[in-house]
Amino acid sequence: MRNVIIASCLLLAAVDSHAQTAKPVYLDETKPMEQRIDDALSRMTLDEKLHVIHAQSKFSAGGVPRLGIPDLWTDDGPHGVRPDVLWDEWEQAGQTNDSCVAFPALTCLAATWNPSMARLYGESVGEEALYRGKDVLLGPGVNIFRTPLGGRNFEYMGEDPWLASRMVVPYVQGLQSKGVAACVKHYALNNDEEYRHQVNVRVSDRALHEIYLPAFRAAVVEGGAWSIMGAYNLYQNQHNCHNARLLNQILKRDWRFDGVVISDWGGCHDTDEAVRNGLDLEMGSWTNGLSEGASNAYDMYYLALAYKRAIQSGKYTTRELDEKVRRLLRLHFRTTMNRQRPQGFLCSEAHYDAALRIAQEGIVLLKNSPIRKGDEPLLPLQDAGRILVVGENAIKMMTVGGGSSSLKVQREVLPLDGIRQRFANATVDYARGYVGDTVQSYNGVTVGRSLYDTRSKDALISEAVGKARQADVVIFIGGLNKADYQDCEGHDRKDYGLPYAQDELIEALVKANPRLVCVNISGNCVAMPWLSRVPAVVQGWFIGSQAGTALASVLAGDVNPSGKLPFTWYASLDQCGAHATGSYPGTWRPDHKIIDEDYTEDIFVGYRWTDRLGKKQQPLFAFGHGLSYTTFEIAKLKSAPKELTRHGELTFSVPVMNTGRRPGAETIQLYVSCKKPAVDRPVKELKAFRKVYLEPGEQRLVTLTIKADALAYYDEASGQWRADAGDYEALIGTSSDRIAQRIPFTLKD
Repeated sequence: MRNVIIASCLLLAAVDSHAQTAKPVYLDETKPMEQRIDDALSRMTLDEKLHVIHAQSKFSAGGVPRLGIPDLWTDDGPHGVRPDVLWDEWEQAGQTNDSCVAFPALTCLAATWNPSMARLYGESVGEEALYRGKDVLLGPGVNIFRTPLGGRNFEYMGEDPWLASRMVVPYVQGLQSKGVAACVKHYALNNDEEYRHQVNVRVSDRALHEIYLPAFRAAVVEGGAWSIMGAYNLYQNQHNCHNARLLNQILKRDWRFDGVVISDWGGCHDTDEAVRNGLDLEMGSWTNGLSEGASNAYDMYYLALAYKRAIQSGKYTTRELDEKVRRLLRLHFRTTMNRQRPQGFLCSEAHYDAALRIAQEGIVLLKNSPIRKGDEPLLPLQDAGRILVVGENAIKMMTVGGGSSSLKVQREVLPLDGIRQRFANATVDYARGYVGDTVQSYNGVTVGRSLYDTRSKDALISEAVGKARQADVVIFIGGLNKADYQDCEGHDRKDYGLPYAQDELIEALVKANPRLVCVNISGNCVAMPWLSRVPAVVQGWFIGSQAGTALASVLAGDVNPSGKLPFTWYASLDQCGAHATGSYPGTWRPDHKIIDEDYTEDIFVGYRWTDRLGKKQQPLFAFGHGLSYTTFEIAKLKSAPKELTRHGELTFSVPVMNTGRRPGAETIQLYVSCKKPAVDRPVKELKAFRKVYLEPGEQRLVTLTIKADALAYYDEASGQWRADAGDYEALIGTSSDRIAQRIPFTLKD
C-alpha cells in the first residue's frame, strides 16, 4: 500500500504547476544527487521546508505530498525493530504484523570481536526495518562504557574506542546496504542515564578525541552514516542536540558529515540554538508553548512555528533552514526516494540463524575449572543425568523492557526451554531461587509466562538447595534484568552487586553441590564475591530471540565459546577510574538545575586505568578475556619488522596453533606501547585484532597491520593528532593481561 501511495504522489509531482519540465530533475535518479536536491529545494515553499524538519508523529517526520516526497519513518533499534506505537502516544498500536526477530544486544555483538558478525547484524536488522516500512533505524549505539553502573551500557559496544570503531563500521554499512539509514547514537559523551538531561560533561579535548569520539568518527567517515542522533546531556554548557562544537565544528566541518542530525526524543530545548548549532530534524519535543506533554503539539516545536515567525520577523534568513532541508532531502533520496532499495524480509529463518550465530559467538566463558585436581573442567557438560536449573532469568523474557530497545518478538527461546530441548535425554528440574522483577508488560507488550511468586527469600533458597543436593549439575541463571536501576534506559544502577540476594543464593548452592555453573545475564559487569568457589562462569548477555538455544549449545559443547569481553570486569568499583577519582556521578550546581561531571580519569578508561594500578589490584577479568574448550598457542615470529615510517605500515604475521582437541576460534589482539612518551600515555592501547578459526592441530598465520596513526595521541596545544618519533612495542596476546610476545620497533621521524 505504501508503494502505491508513493507512486501516486510521484505522478502528481510530474504535473506540478511549479515544474518547468515534464519530469522534474529531482525525480530523475540518473541525475547527480546534489542536482536533484537543488531542484527539489527550489520548488518548496517556506511551510513545506519547515514541515520536513520536525516530527509529525511519535516516529515520523513530514514529507512534501505536493512534490511526491514521502513521510520519513523512523523506529527504535538497534537490537530489532520496535513495534509500532499510536500516532501520538507511546503505547502499542495493537497491530498483529509488527513482531520481529530480536538480535543480541550490542555488548554481545562487540564480544564477538568479529566485524563480519557486525555486517551480518546490520544487514539482517536492515531487512526487517525495510519490510516494516522504516527509513531510519535509531542505532547503533557507540557510547563508551565509562562506569559499570551505566544503565544503558548494554546498548553500546564496550570501553575501547578501537574495538567499537571496528565493529560499528560494518554494522552501518550492512544496514544502509538495505536502503535504511543508520542513526548512530548518542552523540556524544552520553555515559550516564541518571539525570541525563541535566549532566554537563567537562572533559579534556584529549579524552574527547581519543576515547569518546573515535567510534562516532569511524561510523561517519568510514561507515558513511546517513544520520546521527544528538545526546540528552550537555557539553560545554550546551545540550548536545544543538551543540555548536560537537555538531557544527567537529561533525559537520572536521568530519564532513553530509547527513542529518536528529535530536533524541525531547532533546531539543531552544529555537535559537537549534537553528544555529547544527540540529536538522527535531523529534519528540513535548512542548506547546504552554505546558509539557500536550498531544498533537507538533506545530509548537522549536523548529516549527517559532522558527517560522523568527524568519518572517527578519531574525533569520532562510540560509540555515535551506541547509537543514538540503540534508533532509539527501536522506530522502537515499531512503524514501530510492527506488533501487532491495526487498525486505521479516522474521525469516535466515534472521533467526543470524541472531543465533551472533549470540553463540558473543557468549564469553569467563571461568572453567575442574571440581577436583586432575579432573576435566566442568564445562562442557557431558552425560548429565540430572540437571537443576535455578534462577529467575531462566524463565524471564529479556526482549521486553529496558527502555526504547524493548521489542515485540515473534518468539523468544528462554534459557530453561533451550536447556530442556538440548538435554532431552536428561532429567531437567527447575527452582526459582529468587524473585526479582515480576512486571508483566512494557508499553503493551506482555511477557510469556507469569513471574508472580509470593514465597519468602528463605523458602526459595531452601527449595533450590534441597534440589541441588539431588542433582548431577546445577546451572544457575541470574544476573541483572531490564527493570529500572538495572540494565535499563532512564536510570543507572545503584549498586555494583547482584540484586535480589543472588549472592546468598549462589553461596548456598555451591555449598550444597560444587558442580555449579553460574550464567550471568546482563549487559554490565557485576561483583562476584563467590568467584573463587564456583568452578564455571559464563557471561550470557541479553541475546535475543535465540537466547535459550544459544546458551544450551555452548553449555553442551556443541559450540565452542569464543567471545571476548569488550570491557574490564572490575573486582570492585574502586578499580574503575570514574569511581576511584570520585568524579561519578558529578556535582549539582547551587541552583540544582545542572550537574557538572568532570571526567577526571581523563583518557584512562577501563584497562587503561587498571593497567596503572599494578598487579596488586587486578580486575576479576581483563579486557579481551575469554576462554575456550580448546587451547591455542602463539608461536614466536620468525622475523619482526623493526621500523615504521610516517606514511608506511607494519605487518605482523603471527603463527597461531590450535593445540587442543576441539575446533575453535581465538582472537589475536595487538596493543601498542610507547616506551618514552612525551605526554602521559596508557601502558598500552588496542590497535589491531583478528579472529581466526582453527581445527585441532591446525596452524595459521594471522596478519595484523598498523600504521603510524596507531601511535598517535591528540595534542591539545595544536588541536591535531601527533605521533612522536621514537621507540615503541607491539604487544601481541589473547587479552589485555595475557601478552605472549613483545616486539620492539621504531617510528622514524
